[in-house]
Amino acid sequence: MSERVLVTGGAGYLGSVLCEQLLQAGYRVTVIDSLLYSQHSLFHLCAHPGFDFCFGDVRDERQMSRLIADADLLIPLAAIVGAPACDRDPASATSVNLGAVQMLNRLRSRHQLVIYPTTNSGYGTKFGGIRCTEDTPLEPISTYGKMKAQAETELLQSKNVITLRLATVFGMSPRMRLDLLVNHFVYAAVNDGYLILFEKDFKRNYIHIRDVADCFVHCIKNANAMVNRCYNVGLDTANLSKEELALKVKQYVPELYLHAAAVGEDPDKRNYIVSNQRLRTAGFEARRTLDEGIQELLKGYRMLARSPLKNA
Repeated sequence: MSERVLVTGGAGYLGSVLCEQLLQAGYRVTVIDSLLYSQHSLFHLCAHPGFDFCFGDVRDERQMSRLIADADLLIPLAAIVGAPACDRDPASATSVNLGAVQMLNRLRSRHQLVIYPTTNSGYGTKFGGIRCTEDTPLEPISTYGKMKAQAETELLQSKNVITLRLATVFGMSPRMRLDLLVNHFVYAAVNDGYLILFEKDFKRNYIHIRDVADCFVHCIKNANAMVNRCYNVGLDTANLSKEELALKVKQYVPELYLHAAAVGEDPDKRNYIVSNQRLRTAGFEARRTLDEGIQELLKGYRMLARSPLKNA
């Protein structure tokens, strides 16, 4: 019998892609989601006999106890995502991003594998061109990053856990996000025709959403070799500055006007480059390029209405 996967927040940007790939890989999938944005991102999975959906709140202990007991492995995606959203409602952000993960960890059996996505924004601001490895000290600079780092630390202190430090994700999803940097730059290029870059030399790493989903499946299949460690998950060819990213977008939207602002600053102070060597050693390497992602986004944005999908 196929393994049963519980995905919290599975109707979100990542979850709506990941759940489809889990089903295609032969797993049975149950999603719990509060549908905060009234999204219909899982409608296409309802015909699959291995899929089930539960409307609910990941902070509801009675509901979560029942769902966890029925699962073989757990993927807690539910979160108030991003620094601006967390700063607007820090109490809710703490209860979802940290409290709900702590509760899930308390309720589960140690025989149940947890694969937890966090963010490599926990590396904060690093200068000097040093590649951050999983041994680099975490110095998160946002409330969101601090909560994710704390949840990761607590999970790794228990058994049977894999944590994934995701680079900035890009690509189309049934539950689209326009606040993520690549997605935002391409959207602005198409709809506004210009980009103003603050702190244009700040660097970060990127990864395609379907590579992230593939990585989760790889972790499940190779859990015995990967368990109880954290892994950077990014595209090795995409440690880029904001300016480098904008110029790459301009290759596909030549009329895009770029302006590097000499005055002003970006509230997002992330600045680092990342090594993904540990994940490659574990047998996984991202394969979808930024160029492929930009072309995909350009096609998707021809179908995209603006206001209902932006969440930050």
